Amino acid sequence: MTSTRLIAAAIGLAIILPLVIWGGVPGTAFVVFTAMVVALGEYATMAFPEDVRYAFYWLCLSTLPLAAASLWAPAGSAVAMAGLVVVLTMSQVTLSVDESETMEEAAARMGRLMVGVVWIGGLFPFLVRLRELESGLVWVVLPMVIAWSGDTGAYFGGRALGRTALAPAISPKKTVEGLAMGTMATVIGVLAVKLAWLPALGIVDCLGLALLGSGVAVVGDLSESLLKRAHHVKDSGWILPGHGGMLDRVDSLLFVAPLVYAWAVIVKGY
Repeated sequence: MTSTRLIAAAIGLAIILPLVIWGGVPGTAFVVFTAMVVALGEYATMAFPEDVRYAFYWLCLSTLPLAAASLWAPAGSAVAMAGLVVVLTMSQVTLSVDESETMEEAAARMGRLMVGVVWIGGLFPFLVRLRELESGLVWVVLPMVIAWSGDTGAYFGGRALGRTALAPAISPKKTVEGLAMGTMATVIGVLAVKLAWLPALGIVDCLGLALLGSGVAVVGDLSESLLKRAHHVKDSGWILPGHGGMLDRVDSLLFVAPLVYAWAVIVKGY
């Protein structure tokens, strides 16, 4: 299993890194929107097992244009698109209710659709926004370092030292000790990014991003775990052998990316 995970990770990085590094913003956008389509397929399969195809089509038709508008359309147009997507999503559920479906079931279906639109369509584009910044390559790598160094540190720290359950109702294997070790790994990872590529980050920036980022990353992971438990699935998908699905790999990253973008724009003034 370990060798399968390593091979899958190596193949994925061999495809993704050249596009992100040398492809600039267009290459990064291609990677992000491709990942969004895969993630929408996984979410549709997980949340709408009774009608996967319809849910996937609707999520793509609503989410992908919304994400593109949020990135490249004028501000007013992007806001209008967001409002239109909300109205159309809620309307199509309301107008499709029949006697075979209870009001509770219809409301749950509406909520599941909105979660897919907001979660996947709202958070993935922050990776493209980070790539658009000055020194954008480093800024887009930084949330990956935060999310994945914390996850790695928490995994090994939890296995070695874990005693106190962090969120037993959602993810029984996560521990407070694992979170502490993950946070330490995140601090080291962010300091390494500063020393190697981003000297504009001060020590306070590194500590702030590492501490906040490690906490946000765990919440992102737990949020996806909550959804998987609610829909009775172990993994979101199978596209990454040994790793599960796309959402299983980016759940923390999707929560960290907006934090890093906000820090870059609001705190550092990029």
